[in-house]
Amino acid sequence: MNYELTDDQLAIQDAVAKVCSAFDDDYWSEKDANAEFPHEFHRAMAEGGWLGITMPEELGGSGLGVTEAAVMMNTVASSGGAGAAMSTLQINLFAPHPIVVLGTPAQKERMLLPLISGAEKTCFGVTEPNAGLNTTAITTFAERVDGGYLVNGGKIWTSTAQVADNILLLTRTTLLEECEKPTGGMTIFFTKLNRDRVEVRRIPKMGRAAVDSNAIFIEDLFIPEEDRIGEEGKGFHYLLHSLNPERIIVAAGAIGIAEDALRRAAIYAREREVFGRPIGQNQGIAHPLAENWCQIEAARLMMFKAAHLYDAGESCGAYANAAKFLGGRAAFDTATQAVLTHGGMGYAKEYQVERLMREAVLQRIAPVSEQLILSFISERELELPKSY
Repeated sequence: MNYELTDDQLAIQDAVAKVCSAFDDDYWSEKDANAEFPHEFHRAMAEGGWLGITMPEELGGSGLGVTEAAVMMNTVASSGGAGAAMSTLQINLFAPHPIVVLGTPAQKERMLLPLISGAEKTCFGVTEPNAGLNTTAITTFAERVDGGYLVNGGKIWTSTAQVADNILLLTRTTLLEECEKPTGGMTIFFTKLNRDRVEVRRIPKMGRAAVDSNAIFIEDLFIPEEDRIGEEGKGFHYLLHSLNPERIIVAAGAIGIAEDALRRAAIYAREREVFGRPIGQNQGIAHPLAENWCQIEAARLMMFKAAHLYDAGESCGAYANAAKFLGGRAAFDTATQAVLTHGGMGYAKEYQVERLMREAVLQRIAPVSEQLILSFISERELELPKSY
């Protein structure tokens, strides 16, 4: 198969790169140091129409596929913005997908238009402290009341909740022990983030400080009936609509971080002289970077294969997961090698590679762990017994 970019995809790459060029290393270093959301970058991407790249055309989106979204995200991450730039945008690319697929026309207009224009921001409340990746074990509960639901519970690692206007929220509407299957009894809502009923507590973390992560505590939050997405009790299955696109887009961004780290390392290896010659002339420097190049290109091919399968409506779960696995490893390994290539200066903030390394760690952890990916592939592709 030929995974060379089409003329239209190259145009996307060029246009996104032009927007990103206005946000240099100093901008991202400042946002990281001050733990400040990159509102200016978000606004610029919204004005360029990029927040709606996968959204319906009738709502002002571009109606393009996951492949085009991956091209965009790869360009964004490789521009120097790394994980912070990725996380500023990616909630728009996968989280609202259940609304795109299942929402009523009125819901799509009311919920998606402000996200596409950038007028509003959203967050995604799924993970819980005592559930982790075992999503069926969530306990946040939405009780039916007159006109809607009353929600109590909590979520963790909810990104952008400090700045979000809305939340896409996964709850239980039937207790786990009362369900025939663990995946039953869950319901998705898209509703206003009412801070009178939702406490948002920021989690300090090692990297990607510009985009907040939070623990949220929900007490008697009323959600009107019209904010429910799809049927009650089918939320887990609706959530699956967003999982493969999420993994592909995250993989594309992780590969972008790796590309940026490799570019910086190669420049330094060409220019830095020790003992009268550039350090890149030494195979101890050159060979690890060449190996990183191989990792990046292998991850890129897997990512494009997964995106191609998804856009063609074919099964892509194993490939989407493998792309995320390989992309995350490429980001982590390459950013680490970039720091080592810079030697002592790699530990200094001046050269940016320490920031890339801190943000690359996350690509191995979220939104799904490497171990769960390997368990999934072992079971689905190798027909081995389920281990969890």
